[in-house]
Amino acid sequence: MSGQEILGKGTWIDKLASELLQREKTLGRSMDLLRVESGLGASGVPHIGSLGDAVRAYGVKLALENFGYKSELIAYSDDLDGLRKIPEGFPDSLKEHLAKPVSLIPDPYGCHDSYGMHMSSILLDGLDKVGVKFEFRRAVDTYKHGLLKEQIHTILLNSAKIGEKISELVGQEKFQRYLPYFPVCANCNRLYTAEATEYIAGERKVKYRCHDTEISSKIIKGCGHEGEADITKDLGKLAWKVEFAARWSAFDIRFEAYGKDIMDSVKVNDWVADEILQFPHPHHVKYEMFLDKGGKKISKSLGNVITAQKWLELGTPKSILLLLYKRITGARELGFEDIPSLITEYNELEDIYFGRIKVDNQAKLTKSKGLYEYVNLLNPPKQPSTHVNYRLLMELTKIFKENRDERVMKKLLDYGVIKNPEPEIEELIRLAGNFSDEFDQQEKTQVNLQNNEKKALKILVDALNTDEKLEDIQNTIYQTAKSNDVEPKDFFKILYQIILGTSRGPKIGPFISDIGRKQVAKKLSEYT
Repeated sequence: MSGQEILGKGTWIDKLASELLQREKTLGRSMDLLRVESGLGASGVPHIGSLGDAVRAYGVKLALENFGYKSELIAYSDDLDGLRKIPEGFPDSLKEHLAKPVSLIPDPYGCHDSYGMHMSSILLDGLDKVGVKFEFRRAVDTYKHGLLKEQIHTILLNSAKIGEKISELVGQEKFQRYLPYFPVCANCNRLYTAEATEYIAGERKVKYRCHDTEISSKIIKGCGHEGEADITKDLGKLAWKVEFAARWSAFDIRFEAYGKDIMDSVKVNDWVADEILQFPHPHHVKYEMFLDKGGKKISKSLGNVITAQKWLELGTPKSILLLLYKRITGARELGFEDIPSLITEYNELEDIYFGRIKVDNQAKLTKSKGLYEYVNLLNPPKQPSTHVNYRLLMELTKIFKENRDERVMKKLLDYGVIKNPEPEIEELIRLAGNFSDEFDQQEKTQVNLQNNEKKALKILVDALNTDEKLEDIQNTIYQTAKSNDVEPKDFFKILYQIILGTSRGPKIGPFISDIGRKQVAKKLSEYT
């Protein structure tokens, strides 16, 4: 960044917001309110990637406000989407509702007005928990109240031209045969089975016939009903290839990110917005998918869902925000085992922000401070929190199962890690306890060792494994290092890295005693 002007807080979010502002000025549009949008899928369990879409859009909103503009985030739930398949773990009774809009399907758990609202509420709850503020809109209300009726009318008048363009841009030919609008069949309440073939512009109605159709490699039976649907008041929805464009135009959206899995839809929607609706498409950024640790895309239907709710049983809201604000490009493998290192990374950013860690590189300093501010949603604390190593808490919570909170807190006080018990530390003990209950193994820390260091480790492992009582573990470690030409401070650092994944911690002798000599010996032996 040297020699370049630093934009806003110096992060990719500021760069994006700056590009958006430049584009809007070039287009000459009103800058009174700059709306950003995030679409929420309501047909499957929302995972951390779905949350990421909204959290990052909110980051852009914050950056626009930091640049002095008014902005808001629209969180739009696509709850008129049809149910294509039953997500893992959901009851088979949903089979009878396949292809029906999710807002018309009863909630199988009976806690919301529909299946769609049940799914949306999981994501909205996640956003609330991480502190994201949004304006919530539902597809079912948007269509019911006719908010897209002018856009639907214009799109259907130009359906032949749109069908040709879709074929040219992405090679899909079905919209040359029928309209890019799906009415909900008045007889069976299904969506994709009712194909619209003719638009009666004067009456604003489409003619349709409900017939068998293939969805997710399954044939869904149509009921054979033929009818007409009024686009201004009967339920129906635009095809995805044109619906974003209609929404952008109706809600005056200036920014929306998208995943690479819907690139084709965005390409078509941009053209429809620009050429058919005469509304310049929003500024975009493409992000990669989150993958599970096996390299598979995290999916609602595969059952490898990482939800915000589950994450927040094990980690802090800040760890989620850091994960999502660190960067936007590049596919990333993600698992709950990333939580300890994200919490450590957040603590390091806080230390940089408050000057506890010195950073000589000015660009890195600016970027680190900026990232810290975004993780705190541009409302950073006035002073740093007390940092307790999450891996240390994991080790201690493995030992103390009964009266865990007070016994772990007492150990932290004994070790001199903290001066006073605090509610934040109590909460971190609870999270680390949940983590250690759920996951026995933590990821192995990479530690590069010289031969003499390996030899010293092996001797220490033998000493820890002995049945004889060790009078002073601290001194045993010190002497083992000295007699093998290893600097004791380097040896202590190696032990902290292996046991806690960090370069320092509580006094190591008493700590090893608490964890259990043989348990520590087992872990150290993996490195000899």
